[in-house]
Amino acid sequence: MDGLRERTRQAMRTELAELALRMFLDRGFDETTVDDIARAAGMSKRTFFRYFPAKEDVLFGGADDLAAQVADEIRARPAGEDAWECLRVVLGRWERRIHASNEELANLRLIESTPSLQARMQQKRNQLRGQVADALRERSGAGLDAFTADLLTSAAGAVLDAVSREWLRSGGAADRAALIDHAFTLLKPSARGPGRG
Repeated sequence: MDGLRERTRQAMRTELAELALRMFLDRGFDETTVDDIARAAGMSKRTFFRYFPAKEDVLFGGADDLAAQVADEIRARPAGEDAWECLRVVLGRWERRIHASNEELANLRLIESTPSLQARMQQKRNQLRGQVADALRERSGAGLDAFTADLLTSAAGAVLDAVSREWLRSGGAADRAALIDHAFTLLKPSARGPGRG
C-alpha cells in the first residue's frame, strides 16, 4: 500500500511540476504565485506545500534523489578506477539522462534569467558536490583525502557548468556528450597523487 501511495504522490508531484513550469514559461517565474499554481491545479495552497516546500523546488524537486543516486553509482564503480575517470563516466551518464528532455533548454533559460532560481540551483549543486566528494572518498581503495576529493568534484562541477553554458549559447544544438568528454580530457589531472589509479 505504501508503494502505491508513494507512486501516486510522485505522479502528482510530476503533474504539478509540469503545470507550474508551463505557467513559469508563459508568465514568468516571479509573476507566477503559488496561489496561481494551486488554483490552476484545483488544490489549496496548503496542499501545494505538501508536495513542494517552496515555489523554487518545483524545478529542483528531484535534485535530492538525484544526488543520492549519483553518489551510489560512484561508490559502486570499480575499485581500481581513477577518480577523475569515475567522475567522467558517472556524471556524463547522468548529464545525458537529465538533459534528454526537449523542455530542458527552456528550463535552463528560465533558471539563468531568474536570480532566485540561480541561487537555488547553486544551493542544490553544492549539496550534490558534497555528496559526490564523500562518495569518491568512500570508494574501495580510493585513498583520497577530503581536499583532493573536493577539488576533483569541484572541477567536475565546473565542467558541467561550462557545458551547460555552451549548450545554452548554441540554442540547444551543441552535442553535450562530446562537450563533456572534451572538457574532462582537457582538465584531466596529469600529476599522480592519492587515489590516482
